Amino acid sequence: MNNGKIIITAFNNRTFAFLHKDNRILSAQVLTMDEHAVGNIYVGRVQSISENIGAAFVDIGGGCLTFLPLAEAKSAHIMNRKADGKLKAGDELMVQVVKEALKSKLAGVSTKLTLTGRYAVVGERTLQKPADKAKGTAAPKAEDGSKERKESGTVHVSAKLTEAEKERFRSLKPLARIAADYSLIVRTNAAALPDDAPLIAEASELSETLTHMIKIADTRTCYSCLYRSRPDWALFVENAYRTEYDEVVTDLADVYPDLQDICGKASIPVRLYEDPLLPLYKLYALEARLQELTEKKVWLKSGGYLVIEPTEALISIDVNTGKYEAGKEPEETYYRINIEAAEAIAWQIRARNLAGIILVDFINLKDKNRETALIAQMKDLLKRDPVHTRVVDMTPLGLMEITRKKIDPCLAQQLAR
Repeated sequence: MNNGKIIITAFNNRTFAFLHKDNRILSAQVLTMDEHAVGNIYVGRVQSISENIGAAFVDIGGGCLTFLPLAEAKSAHIMNRKADGKLKAGDELMVQVVKEALKSKLAGVSTKLTLTGRYAVVGERTLQKPADKAKGTAAPKAEDGSKERKESGTVHVSAKLTEAEKERFRSLKPLARIAADYSLIVRTNAAALPDDAPLIAEASELSETLTHMIKIADTRTCYSCLYRSRPDWALFVENAYRTEYDEVVTDLADVYPDLQDICGKASIPVRLYEDPLLPLYKLYALEARLQELTEKKVWLKSGGYLVIEPTEALISIDVNTGKYEAGKEPEETYYRINIEAAEAIAWQIRARNLAGIILVDFINLKDKNRETALIAQMKDLLKRDPVHTRVVDMTPLGLMEITRKKIDPCLAQQLAR
């Protein structure tokens, strides 16, 4: 048993989801009620084409204009004319929202449809619909321009799983049959299942839903919503590692029944918190913890501190000795501060949902063995992040370069909405 909890609550006129463990927030999200949420699939209409920036602007209804890269034209399901690998103004096509609108930037959409569950991700892999796979259509090109190889029956698995787990999931014949028509990825959460039945059932349901959606799309009118993503709080629960929490707690009576339904299928305990004298967010000091995750300076227990500064192009993190005294062996002192800072940086990156290029200016170490050990420690810490994060290398100037996949706006941007 661990002391981790997923907390869904509301304060300051906002609704939040938190992954709370060891008296700190591991992950946080401001929940939205956006009609055009990420994951939704629509029949949209191309309003205009901009060759200069390689984009099509697609209206998905309700005055919501979105951005579609022209590179995805070849995989588009066009409804109102025969597809020729190009997009034109007036084309009606299936698109999925993949990125939220942010300030002056439009929401991003894709023609490559993907359905994500708790244990599996099922998506389109080729230009062909499942029923048309025997027609001999030429292999589509991947985004890098190379020809995409259709690996019939190949089940892809999360890189975070052990080799034994990977082999077990790849050997499941029901998954291989699904992978013959669609790309199929087994998620890390599948490893916590007592048996494979829930994984197989979910992957089958997702593939059937995607097949049905593609089949009926031609009969739907423009701006129809073909698939609506689950609420933000449900996705937050599904995307959290099951090993990091024991229960889900909420004080929102209207959310509680749906939480019971979703979590009950995965045998996750759900509790409705009902204490009018002490609100849930005050019980766990969530408001104060949230404020700490927006501050520029982060203090370390040793007396050192971090300075976190997001910019338009990248995020810089500076490690400082602060109040920590070097003593007789400054090199050992600097190494200890760097190791402590590495743990704090991995936590801050995840909790603040920082993404893109992250440059960390650790305290310079003369001993190359210690520098190598620091890099290895950072890599190990970042493996625990559910979002793909990796250490690229140390730059010639001694800066550690880290990249993290952008999934949602960072926490500060969510709070600023």
